[in-house]
Amino acid sequence: MPQGTKDTAHPGPGEIHRRIVESYAQILEGRLEDALELIDPGVVDHRGGTQGDHRGREAWRQKWERMSAGSAFHDVSVTIEQNLVSGDTSVNRYTSRGTHTGSGRRYEVLSMDMVRVRNGRIVEHWALRDADAMRDQLGL
Repeated sequence: MPQGTKDTAHPGPGEIHRRIVESYAQILEGRLEDALELIDPGVVDHRGGTQGDHRGREAWRQKWERMSAGSAFHDVSVTIEQNLVSGDTSVNRYTSRGTHTGSGRRYEVLSMDMVRVRNGRIVEHWALRDADAMRDQLGL
């Protein structure tokens, strides 16, 4: 596509990113298919730490299946506080809220993630969550 022209055949990176973030509660309920349509088959999910990168849509599905099968949370919601789009990349700063099912304790933490989008699908993902704040609020 020539420089300066816009791809109107697919939603932009900000829209795709919003859809995936807002589908989090459905994912925890085990309803994955709509969200998986937003993930490219060759996606790279940069997990960092000891897990390393996850590659491919099937790895993403397995991550979500583990989350939904062992979900210790309910009443989960995500609010995008700020979004920044540059080219094919979207960055969200968002607040996650929910209730720990076992203890009844609520949490509210800030998170950030970044995606790179091509042809209406996420091809690369990075994420940071304030895990310390979440543990403190839940008393873990």
